[in-house]
Amino acid sequence: MKASEIRKMSAAELDAKLTGLKKDLFYLRMQHATNQLDNPMKIAEVKRDIARVKTIIREQQIAK
Repeated sequence: MKASEIRKMSAAELDAKLTGLKKDLFYLRMQHATNQLDNPMKIAEVKRDIARVKTIIREQQIAK
């Protein structure tokens, strides 16, 4: 996910996206713990996406 895509989202969409990403991270960690995860790099990608969304949310809060 690119930052330019995230910037086009509204505040409600960002909150929903953040919630979804956190759920994804939880399920990926569970799969990793049970040795069912095929691509461990997916965890790092989801963490970066969470950081991007949080950064954009904070930028929008400061701009207001």
